[in-house]
Amino acid sequence: LADAFFTCRKNVLLAKSTSTQIEGVFGATRGRLVPEEQEALLQQWLEEGAGNLPASESVASVGKVSVTLTSDWLEGSELLMTSLSDLNSAPEVTQCAGQQLTELHALASKEPQDDAVTELAKLPAEEAVAVAESAPWAAVVPQTDHQIAGCAAIEVEVQNEDPAVLAWSLVRDAGTVPTESPAWPVQDMVQFCPLPTEVPYHEILWRDWEDLSVQPCVLEQVSKNTPLFEFRVMSYNILAQDLVEQGLDLYQHCHPDILNWNYRLPNLLQEIQHWDPDVLCLQEVQENHYWEQLEPMFKEMGFACFYKRRTGTKTDGCAVCYKHSRFQLISLSPIEYFRPGLDVLNRDNVGLVLLLQPLLPEGLDLKAISPLCVANTHVLFNPRRGDIKLAQMALLLAEIDKIAKTTEGSYYPVILCGDLNSVPDSPLYKFIRNGELSYHGMPAWKVSGQEDFSQQLYARKLLAPLWPSSLGVTDSCQYVTLCQPKKLGRRKYSRDFLLQFHFCDVACERPPQLVLLEGVTDAKPVASAREHPTSAVTAVLNTLHHSFSFLGKWWLFMCRSSGVIQHGLNLTSVYSHFLPQRGRPEVTTMPMGLGATVDYIFYSAEPVENGSRGGECRRLYQDGALKLLGRLSLLSEDVLLLANGLPNPFCSSDHLCLLASFGLEISSL
Repeated sequence: LADAFFTCRKNVLLAKSTSTQIEGVFGATRGRLVPEEQEALLQQWLEEGAGNLPASESVASVGKVSVTLTSDWLEGSELLMTSLSDLNSAPEVTQCAGQQLTELHALASKEPQDDAVTELAKLPAEEAVAVAESAPWAAVVPQTDHQIAGCAAIEVEVQNEDPAVLAWSLVRDAGTVPTESPAWPVQDMVQFCPLPTEVPYHEILWRDWEDLSVQPCVLEQVSKNTPLFEFRVMSYNILAQDLVEQGLDLYQHCHPDILNWNYRLPNLLQEIQHWDPDVLCLQEVQENHYWEQLEPMFKEMGFACFYKRRTGTKTDGCAVCYKHSRFQLISLSPIEYFRPGLDVLNRDNVGLVLLLQPLLPEGLDLKAISPLCVANTHVLFNPRRGDIKLAQMALLLAEIDKIAKTTEGSYYPVILCGDLNSVPDSPLYKFIRNGELSYHGMPAWKVSGQEDFSQQLYARKLLAPLWPSSLGVTDSCQYVTLCQPKKLGRRKYSRDFLLQFHFCDVACERPPQLVLLEGVTDAKPVASAREHPTSAVTAVLNTLHHSFSFLGKWWLFMCRSSGVIQHGLNLTSVYSHFLPQRGRPEVTTMPMGLGATVDYIFYSAEPVENGSRGGECRRLYQDGALKLLGRLSLLSEDVLLLANGLPNPFCSSDHLCLLASFGLEISSL
């Protein structure tokens, strides 16, 4: 049902296009003609169409358009096409008239014969229809502001490439296309133009670079002549091939060819190379593909790479790569969230935390710039298990706390990337951004906000404490062994030090304010006590120690039972999650035709003084030492629908990549 709704919605959008500025195309039945015959028929068809044009419409006014003769692709583009019967019922779509329309329907009803393409080639150019198997298809390209191409007098360059490869190349040649469509060769006839094999994905999916360096906080630093170390960070869920093959039902809208790894890999690499990030955080990286293909290619691109496979029998994991010409590694911490025997941590997700030292030009000391902590993770998907998501995030934040904390107790700048499988303004999102979450009694499905299970009976609810103390992580998302203050004077009074008072009379006198404790302080010091004058004092101290230890444990238990977790990293999102110019929310993925944001880049910022902390209030931030200089804009759901969702021939993952540019302050020496 979801697929049918998706198909219907797509066809309706396409059928409403009235543009006459449509690229030419010619398709043939599968396996009927060799490529040479296809090229000859295509050239003949184009020449006949161009010959009918008025002299005023010259070839010089038409840009160069690449046409792909891939009949397999034509047969799989059903969601980008609409049948002739649908065209006849759409008033916006032009129709053939009289005898020509009769001939087309007669041709459509025939079984595909070897001379089918020859019959099509004899038709006028404006009536040519791509025939795939036994179904005749015509199509309409969605109109966009930048859509450009003519339907006749086209200079054709035949290529045996996939549509997505052509789409990437067309981005560079966008300036060579015409702005006006040619006149139609037949007078008093309803206009009809064949659909291209290739939808202009590079136009539909165009993403703008948003320059944020003009913000007041950044301009202030420029006015102070404070130099910045600029770098780019990309986060990308590249869709592991094993997961594609295990969940083909999720990709029924896709032609099988674009789901092939041999098709997707060049697309993904080309996209990464095009944006040229300095730090690359990848999710759903299949292990054999990483070691055999991705890592060698990334090393050729100048990256140093680290990988962590998911535990158990899973075949994918996370990778973090950085340009070794821009950073050097200080420390690396892979994280496994699986803990045997803990129901709240019984899944195989993983993460990576790196501490990187930016490399400055010669003449500048490395101490002039702060190290950078980069974390990457892929949180559990299951919408019903928000308790697991929170516990996994707490472990990640505890690791970041350990790696990024300075000797003074502050933090190095942090950048947290990943697929968190949670939507904006969900409790998990608010926990990361606001630094606090009260979870006790919250339905587990509500944590991520992915789906609404409020109608279900007996929904799992979160109870405090969320994880046992044996995990070694506090509710402040810190390791117990690191968060306890050091007792600097604990070993100051050693046995040798106390023996100095072995014969001290003061040590044998009973203090007047000493509380009477039976068996401890109720006896007057005797000779044996003079030999060991510290025994009474030691007993008192031990008693007090046990008392305070009990009180501390009781207080810790009471705090954990309150159902509040916190962290002190002060993180905010690169993206605003809303497109003001379109009035729609941003989308990073589109499962089953429904857009959602689940991928994020968080970075360290400074809380504004009047910003509220935690709870339902939104904490306010401003850039600190780490400044956001720019970002690659995201898309809305309606735009992705025009491109048949994700994946498509242009974007070879079911997620969009996230890209941000940062500037890290360089201290003046």
